[in-house]
Amino acid sequence: MKITPSQTARLEFLARVTDKECQHLLDTDTRLFGKLFTIEEAKKIEMDPILAERLDAFVSRFGRLQDTVGDKLLPSLLTALAEKTGPAIDNLDRAEKLGLIESSDGWLEMRRLRNQMVHEYIEDLVVLTSALRSGHAFVSTLVAAARCCVAEANRLLTKNAATSSSKA
Repeated sequence: MKITPSQTARLEFLARVTDKECQHLLDTDTRLFGKLFTIEEAKKIEMDPILAERLDAFVSRFGRLQDTVGDKLLPSLLTALAEKTGPAIDNLDRAEKLGLIESSDGWLEMRRLRNQMVHEYIEDLVVLTSALRSGHAFVSTLVAAARCCVAEANRLLTKNAATSSSKA
């Protein structure tokens, strides 16, 4: 299938953004989880603006990467693969079948954790600590899925460019 110029531009853009977001998340993850994140660490958030900013950066970057891949890159990639797109859960199920993500259920669990990190941390440090540690455990899965989607997008773009140049 030939990818249109607008699809090409969109995939190229999303692949670049996703690569950057992966690196930013990994950097923040390393800084925030250099040592075990405990309830004692969570209690320091109000007194330590650097820790608070790292926590906010982690939660934001975790969620942003999920949004970029799940809501933007994945549908664009499925369209370029001539796959039917639909509601997010259907796209995730198709991505799992294509080997682009490990598990649609795992992806939904990451989404639940992201929402928990965003909405619970002001009130309940136990929930926050647990959610952050779980989010940290999912970083490698999230980054691997993002990089797999980027690799597939780049494969399609390369194939499309070769096809276009051979016809010229």
